[in-house]
Amino acid sequence: MRNIYQFPDCDSDEDEEFKQQDKELKACIPFAVVGSSTVLEVAGKKVRGRQYPWGVVEVENPKHSDFVKLRTMLISTHMQDLKDVTQDVHYENFRAQCISQISQQAIRERSKLKRDSGPHFENSISDTDRLLLQKDEEIRRMQDMLAQMQEKLKATGQVGPGIGLRGRVGSLGNDLDATDVEKKRNSIIDV
Repeated sequence: MRNIYQFPDCDSDEDEEFKQQDKELKACIPFAVVGSSTVLEVAGKKVRGRQYPWGVVEVENPKHSDFVKLRTMLISTHMQDLKDVTQDVHYENFRAQCISQISQQAIRERSKLKRDSGPHFENSISDTDRLLLQKDEEIRRMQDMLAQMQEKLKATGQVGPGIGLRGRVGSLGNDLDATDVEKKRNSIIDV
């Protein structure tokens, strides 16, 4: 079951006339609205309304319909709230639903690919994961070594102001294996 939307309360700094109008409009909730695009002639005046055997129901007559009150509340007094609710609630619900559908579709496609590829697909994923873990471990070891080197350099007083570890170790290169890095590290420490 859906809840009836509750319009927000007025700010305390609003004028009394606006507060009274807002209170009167809220008292009319739920609105009884009649809509029509038919123009009828009633007592010499053209009005939008509906013709029934017992008479005419006028859309913009406050005695017949709350259309004018609803329009006033939405367009005049609570337009910013209407925009905010549209953005924050309705759009976000739609966006979350779209993301959910996309992720479910991706899961289905991955399952289908896994079924179609058989064990080769699982092996390639595990090989890739294993390689990533090895690279992560190698990066962690390199970071530990750099931290140790920096501590030793600080302890020996070789790192002065403006000279950082990157300046001293920058010439090592990016694609050295662990033994080359160990040799370079020892040569720097011995200096």
